[in-house]
Amino acid sequence: MERYQTESKGALLMAVLPAASVAQSTSGVASGVPSVAIPKTTEVLVIETPKKGATPQQIMAVIPAEIRATVKLYLDGKIRQWYSRGDGKGVIFLVDAKTEEEARAIMETLPLAKERLMDHQYIAVGPLMPLRALMGAGGQE
Repeated sequence: MERYQTESKGALLMAVLPAASVAQSTSGVASGVPSVAIPKTTEVLVIETPKKGATPQQIMAVIPAEIRATVKLYLDGKIRQWYSRGDGKGVIFLVDAKTEEEARAIMETLPLAKERLMDHQYIAVGPLMPLRALMGAGGQE
């Protein structure tokens, strides 16, 4: 019986994950998504790409200062993780921020942003809400 319950919960989770992804990508109750499907923002994903027209030479001239400033933000706990994009077209940061505006304020302190050489995309992220279904009635606190 326990195995069946575990398999049933796994099937339920797999069934709701695609819907949850759509729900999490939309904003708020106005879009018809119940507020219980919207996670509390715990971090903001920032995708940074060179602005159209920015040359590699312009970017590389600022990179030493950018690296120092980024490391400082990491050591200060503002940037939790950072990655190079696999396609070589920029970087991705997980920023310790509760709003996109807070993340923007952090990212605008970096030299490449000050020089207006990069575009930024901000995506608020939080816990995967369908996991509450695995918790049962006691996980709704």
